[in-house]
Amino acid sequence: MAVPRHHMAKGKQLRRRSHLALKPLKLADCSQCKKKILPHLVCKYCGFYRGKEIVNVLAKELKKKEKQKKQQQK
Repeated sequence: MAVPRHHMAKGKQLRRRSHLALKPLKLADCSQCKKKILPHLVCKYCGFYRGKEIVNVLAKELKKKEKQKKQQQK
């Protein structure tokens, strides 16, 4: 087991840990639906990124509902 060589003062320890604090998320507005999203990612609400539709959210939703119906029928 590792043993510290010297006692570390509380001030030095706290200064070292000062960068470990959680920082608030930097959210941007989606250009299409105006909801808050993380920058540089596709919007999970409308499927647009930089003005282009990347993910068809409606088709994904329909596929999910069909899958749930099949599971209920079994």
